[in-house]
Amino acid sequence: MSYLCATFLVFLVILSSYVGETTAYRRECNEIYKVKEGETLHSISDKCNDPYILENNPHIQQHDDVFPGLLIKITTSRRNKSRKSSFF
Repeated sequence: MSYLCATFLVFLVILSSYVGETTAYRRECNEIYKVKEGETLHSISDKCNDPYILENNPHIQQHDDVFPGLLIKITTSRRNKSRKSSFF
């Protein structure tokens, strides 16, 4: 019985750490994102799950036109999927 309780407790600890990470991820990648020091479009795209940053931000002409403080529009894959499904 104690083995079962210990296994359940470990499961809860792992689950709570995962939920905390996904919550922090969601807060960090809002629809409007402020570029931080050392970030690139590629790193922001990976972090926010948005492969279309360059296409959705016409004020950015090239990948290296990114600097700290720049505001960019983030359209995560989840938001893209919900938009696409609304047309059908």
